[in-house]
Amino acid sequence: MTTTLRPTGPLQDEANGARSREYEVRVNSRPVGAVEIATLPSLGPGIGTIRSLRIDEPDRRRGRGTVAALAAEEVLRGWGCTQAQVSVPPAATGATRLATALGYTERGRLMLKELDPEPPALPADVEARSMTEAEFRVWWEAELEGYARSWAERGLPADLALAKAEADRNSGLPDGLATPGVRLQVLVRGGAVVGHLYLGWREVRPGERGAYVYDVEVAVAHRGRGNGRSLMLLAERDAREAGTRLLGLHVFAGNAPALALYESLGYRTTAVNLAKPLL
Repeated sequence: MTTTLRPTGPLQDEANGARSREYEVRVNSRPVGAVEIATLPSLGPGIGTIRSLRIDEPDRRRGRGTVAALAAEEVLRGWGCTQAQVSVPPAATGATRLATALGYTERGRLMLKELDPEPPALPADVEARSMTEAEFRVWWEAELEGYARSWAERGLPADLALAKAEADRNSGLPDGLATPGVRLQVLVRGGAVVGHLYLGWREVRPGERGAYVYDVEVAVAHRGRGNGRSLMLLAERDAREAGTRLLGLHVFAGNAPALALYESLGYRTTAVNLAKPLL
């Protein structure tokens, strides 16, 4: 028997610049599932994704999903994509096994915390204040370089990594330090700035907006002293003061200390992003 994809509609050009298309998964002429593929303009013109893949229950565990995924990758290659990404809920163990078997590796994960009604207090020996213009200029350049490097280290071509970093920064902070609705703060301990926090707003759960930690970092000389935890408590406090009980973030794969901190604070993974090159 032959497993193939059959388009169920025309190629769609979406408002965000992505192209997408839905397909029926067929065994000979019999429909057994569905798959949707798209490009990811936020990551660059050469990045595609398998948005969804479903095989009907009677036809599972027969390799249909594997063949359908490989066929979807071939369509993405035809669109000029050089890399594919998938986003998998943590409970979807079967989808994770399939992606891993096909050569996808974790790039990062999205995490979410539902905050307590009362905002947490910061430790007595730390305080927070807004970034100064001078601090912002230094952070602006360092954040761009570090963010682009993080994406490049995880397989995104260097030019696309830099373009993504610039696009994300410019869209999130179009007016720099004066951008409405964001909070750019530094944490001070013993008179020294020990870290910074960039908090904004976005959809953190389908249909729900909340606070989002776009960037948080402890200065190298002040790591290992609980300052990361203090910064995350500051994020929770700011989110509650702004009226939301949802706080989301992204953590890159391989950042074990950060992941351990977030899990200890009660964050849970909502999606694991995996990627592979399309050679």
